[in-house]
Amino acid sequence: MNNKKQNSLRDFYILWSTQSLSQLGSAITSFALTLWLYDETGSALNTAGLTICSYLPYVVMSIFAGAITDKFDKKKTMLICDLLAAVSSVVVFALYKMDSLSIWHLYMINAINGLMNTVQQPASEVAYTMVIPKDYYQKTGGLQSLSRSLVSIGNPIIASAIYELAGLDAVIVVDLSTFAVAFLALAVFISIPKVDKNNENEEGVLQLSKEGLKCLKHNPLILYVILFMSGVNLIASAFDAVLPALIIPNPRGGKSVLGIVTSCSGVAMVLGSLIATVMPKPKNRVKVIFLSMLISLGTENFVLAFSRYPILWCLAQIIGWICVPIMSTNQNVIMRNSIPEHLQGRVYACRNTLQFFTIPIGLFIGGFMVDEICEPFMASQVGSIWNLLFGSGKGSGAAFMMFILGVAGVVVCLVFGKKLSQYQYTD
Repeated sequence: MNNKKQNSLRDFYILWSTQSLSQLGSAITSFALTLWLYDETGSALNTAGLTICSYLPYVVMSIFAGAITDKFDKKKTMLICDLLAAVSSVVVFALYKMDSLSIWHLYMINAINGLMNTVQQPASEVAYTMVIPKDYYQKTGGLQSLSRSLVSIGNPIIASAIYELAGLDAVIVVDLSTFAVAFLALAVFISIPKVDKNNENEEGVLQLSKEGLKCLKHNPLILYVILFMSGVNLIASAFDAVLPALIIPNPRGGKSVLGIVTSCSGVAMVLGSLIATVMPKPKNRVKVIFLSMLISLGTENFVLAFSRYPILWCLAQIIGWICVPIMSTNQNVIMRNSIPEHLQGRVYACRNTLQFFTIPIGLFIGGFMVDEICEPFMASQVGSIWNLLFGSGKGSGAAFMMFILGVAGVVVCLVFGKKLSQYQYTD
């Protein structure tokens, strides 16, 4: 790390571009599997179960995964996790070709992928820190948000097109091709510096995990930001479960429209990423995080709840997602500047557990509320004011649920905003 400032951004650009390509391939497969499962079951809850299975191991094991990340070589950890995830894609491909693919297969494979991502993600975060000079944290954070945004734009459209024209097997072939590029680039062309662990290899995983929690305890600003984002993720994940149930059964909707609407969130994130990349250093990064999420949660859900036309759905996605890269960039700058490099793996992993444990909960709540409460309620309100507000037929319950999420999102922002207003962070 002594010569990191002398290093160019060459390794970052290679790692960023190839990993982003691989993320696009994985996202294409994930979206195509969602389409396949909704075709098979027509259930918002069953479809949300795919993501729930991905996040459960991610939440449960993240604290220990961070300690493993800090204990072992980052590059080898990333390569092993990526390889095992690719094997699971091969299994899906084989089952599909044999006409034996079922829901429980997808749930189990998604759980395995979630476990691999649990270990790979904090290793990747630390690897980026190791190859990026400190002065470029905000710029490269914006570029990472940009690539995530481009993936969000491209994956629904590409997945829908390939799935409709060539089937699920073709989608998986594309995924494996992007994996091969990223795997070879990381294995051959990228050098990740070693971190001075202060003889931490002698410590056990449990002890290292406790140190990650202790670091957060002594950094209350970071802890409160993480808890705030866990509330945001509860609302956002429920939204993810509700959106297909809102758009696919709508007479003006369908799978292709869902792909377009979902891509609009990516367009918004591209714009937000460009803003995050070029914006001047904020006076108070904590305030930026709070306000960006208040704008996002306080608009998108309400527009989707009361609108009936695809153009308005697209507009809602743009309004809701344009601030997300600005939020994530500022959160990453705070964490990278506040946490010692030799602790980052375990602290990022603790962050993952605390910030993302609400995602499977939100997905379940969103799917359950639509299937078991909101849709039956709206079906019993024929000719009432509820139909005037949220429409009628299948999908009206999802619109009602969007309204509930809008109210809940504003409440979360206001409650945590009062606590966060006590803190001011400047670089």
